[in-house]
Amino acid sequence: QGTILPAPNFNPIMDAQSLGGALQGISCEKDVLIEILTQRCNSQRLMIAEAYRNMYGRDLITDLKENLSHHFKEVMVGLMYPPASYDAHELWHALKGLDTEEKCLIDILASRSNMEIFQMKEAYLMQYNTDLQQDIDSETSGHFRDTLMNLAQGTRMEGYADPSTAAQDAMILWEACQRKTGEHKNMLQMILCNRSQQQLWMVFQEFQNISGQDIVDAINECYDGYFQELLVAIVLCIRDKPSYFAYRLYNAIHDFGFHNKTVIRILIARSEIDLMNIRQRYKERYGKSLFHDIKHFASGHYESALLAICAGDTEDY
Repeated sequence: QGTILPAPNFNPIMDAQSLGGALQGISCEKDVLIEILTQRCNSQRLMIAEAYRNMYGRDLITDLKENLSHHFKEVMVGLMYPPASYDAHELWHALKGLDTEEKCLIDILASRSNMEIFQMKEAYLMQYNTDLQQDIDSETSGHFRDTLMNLAQGTRMEGYADPSTAAQDAMILWEACQRKTGEHKNMLQMILCNRSQQQLWMVFQEFQNISGQDIVDAINECYDGYFQELLVAIVLCIRDKPSYFAYRLYNAIHDFGFHNKTVIRILIARSEIDLMNIRQRYKERYGKSLFHDIKHFASGHYESALLAICAGDTEDY
């Protein structure tokens, strides 16, 4: 359900040649970069980078960084990372930048599968020669940190569901929302981070039966800060990941005066996974298409690159 698919009749050598011409000329031909890099899938882009290195003896990412600037550069460079490396890159900057970007940590760690987390940790270690969990430990704090650390273990059960324990888990969650002690917070995050998706579906249903309240409303009422945001993100991602990302994109576009980093990260990370579904949820929930809203806020080649990744239906143009 991605918007970027493998290009038919793909020729990495011709693409590398075109990119070389676009980057080596007197003025950088940005339209050529957009045309090639947003219309090839990630594995094809990696083959282009290899062909480029063989042809010019230069690194494509380095050349993109040297020739481009601002958010357009972030998009083009971001497209050149394999998915796990891109997640690692984003997490590193979120943890090691001037200010910790908690929302980036939440978006990535609450939404990735065990396998994606395992690959991302390996990429993080290779790229930055440091351990992701150690960095989370040193750069965040409190129950927010504990929950991130738990997610970063990538130990969620898979495919397993036991109806007999669902009511029990729901009861523990309900108590945790009532009492809010450290121990209850630990139990809450242990259940949300480790039970399988199928199990949590049943737990949320039981929670509703016991408390007469939706689990998201209960968490919002009882907790605050990034701990609360992370717990809600986990619940929303378990229920419907595309809806979660549609909601994050809408906030990034409308609430923060276009939060570029968030928009770029989500579009690139989901472009080959579920961006079509995200677009659909966005339109259903907010009445306007994602394409329309990006067009309204971004401009220039940056806008063209985002729109090419987002793609659109005829009525969106």
